[in-house]
Amino acid sequence: MGENGNGNGAAPRQKLEKVVIRFAGDSGDGMQLTGDRFTSEAALFGNDLATQPNYPAEIRAPQGTLPGVSSFQIQIADYDILTAGDRPDVLVAMNPAALKANVSDLPRGGLIIANSDEFTKRNLAKVGYDNNPLEDDTLSDYVVTSVAMTTLTLGAVEAIGATKKDGQRAKNMFALGLLSWMYGRELEHSEAFIREKFSRKPDVAEANVLALKAGWNYGETTEAFATTYEVSPAKLKSGEYRQISGNTALAYGIVAAGHLAQIQVVLGTYPITPASDILHELSKHKNFNILTFQAEDEIAGIGAAIGASYGGALGVTSTSGPGVSLKSEAIGLAVMTELPLVVIDVQRGGPSTGLPTKTEQADLLQALFGRNGESPVAILAPKSPSDCFDIAVEASRIAVHYHTPVIILSDGAVANGSEPWQIPDISTYPPIEHKFAKSGEPFAPYARDPETLARQFAVPGTPGLEHRIGGLEAANGSGNISYEPKNHDLMVRLRQEKIAGITVPDLEVDDPTGDAELLMLGWGSSYGPIGEACRRARRKGIKVAQAHLRHLNPFPANLGEVLRRYPKVVVPEMNLGQLALLLRGRYLVDIQSVTKVEGMAFLADEVEGIIDAALDGTLGEKENDKAKFARLAAATIEVEASGVGANA
Repeated sequence: MGENGNGNGAAPRQKLEKVVIRFAGDSGDGMQLTGDRFTSEAALFGNDLATQPNYPAEIRAPQGTLPGVSSFQIQIADYDILTAGDRPDVLVAMNPAALKANVSDLPRGGLIIANSDEFTKRNLAKVGYDNNPLEDDTLSDYVVTSVAMTTLTLGAVEAIGATKKDGQRAKNMFALGLLSWMYGRELEHSEAFIREKFSRKPDVAEANVLALKAGWNYGETTEAFATTYEVSPAKLKSGEYRQISGNTALAYGIVAAGHLAQIQVVLGTYPITPASDILHELSKHKNFNILTFQAEDEIAGIGAAIGASYGGALGVTSTSGPGVSLKSEAIGLAVMTELPLVVIDVQRGGPSTGLPTKTEQADLLQALFGRNGESPVAILAPKSPSDCFDIAVEASRIAVHYHTPVIILSDGAVANGSEPWQIPDISTYPPIEHKFAKSGEPFAPYARDPETLARQFAVPGTPGLEHRIGGLEAANGSGNISYEPKNHDLMVRLRQEKIAGITVPDLEVDDPTGDAELLMLGWGSSYGPIGEACRRARRKGIKVAQAHLRHLNPFPANLGEVLRRYPKVVVPEMNLGQLALLLRGRYLVDIQSVTKVEGMAFLADEVEGIIDAALDGTLGEKENDKAKFARLAAATIEVEASGVGANA
């Protein structure tokens, strides 16, 4: 180690409270793996962190093109953070496409580390660069360091006779080694990970390890970097932590729910982005009495889950918005038969196939009303990746306790993002009691628990408890098919009252001074950006309250009182105002809706601007400007479609 403690006596170390780094390259450049490994290093070091991957929507976009750019952003800090950061302080660009797709997000003075080997005339032309931006003044607002990563990687692996293809594929590990050196991270754990990952291909493992070390050594020996950086460990609540993504946390929550209920969990599902990781993770845990069934389509998946619940298991199905559309009739069947069912909807941009790898919050109204007839279900939404665990346990508890389908509305930002998760002591969670009718005891298929209104449940085949069940309306008490108008009215109201009567905790409001005039209310992944924006506003002396809804049906009992307490209530959503619509209709209060449907989560910067505009009375004006822009865009499209020239 050098005299500055960083292995490089020529480069002083600068202490930072936080840093935001974005790795970007072609979809085949391994940016997700690189980002994940840097995340693991940060987690082991003790930083608080938050990550946000960004996957290309094209499965096989042409190499080196803008549609094929993949990126991974991470914020690490020595204090509690809520988001993966608004804009990167450091951009690692593996090719011209990665640079062009991401450079506009970089603040003035930000650092660009570019793989200069990929900035060939051909690759530059693919993305519309007439000249090499690394060699002219295009990037004069930034600090640019060009590194011949491919050449240096090939040189590092030459000694072991690695093929050129294997050497080129390892250049992402060179980038990881270089960034690890810059931020004082040891390579030991990354090297162990590489050797385990490629244990069946020792030559590939060795090439990647050599590339990793070459990146580190390059940092130590080059004079291109004037400074290295240190982000100290964060002071988190004591306990055992691990890095977790939203999808993994949902899977673990489902496993925990099965354990707490002492029943088998059956996942009937069909792979769909961005929910497929839930299937992948749950399939690893057969030892916890988890059965996973990959069906031929969405309808078969939920059919298997409903069948499992009818057989006495906990049925679960996972999907995204298009899958919920296909499952809607089956969800209605689960409502009519009053069976426990957990439906996980990891929302993405729509309609139809829409934006498969991008995030959105536009399935709320579909979850509430997207079935024929009055088909009430409980709805919950996690606020962060780690919150997904408790949401999955709570959804399962409600499903079993009230004999109802429960929809979990996650979204792409929560599902793919990650953060530190304090591993809970499962023994502190109350058991989930699944009551089964027993032979010899009084049994009426539609007799209801006076507290929950849940009907009695009998496992099929239990002697003496045979009964009829299905999708047709049943007579109250007996379960016999009934077409009586008043009986149908009664049963509809009973099913609705059962959902309305679900016990949910009161809405908590974060209002430090107790006299704020503005309440920022969110749901889902808007929690982090709203929370960070409120922190910034309070540091400037602005009084603002924050609240976040995790229970969307039924709403918390005190929600109406909370809304009426504040003169101004603003609801930012990644849709066209669905929650705002519900709140206005239910509570007859003035809700200011701020909407975004770009396939990207809100930035804290954006929400901070929303707070300022709401308080100075210009928020409505900004929304009007958006509406005007939409009309102008529509008019432009009409003109272009008609063939009229741009100067007409």
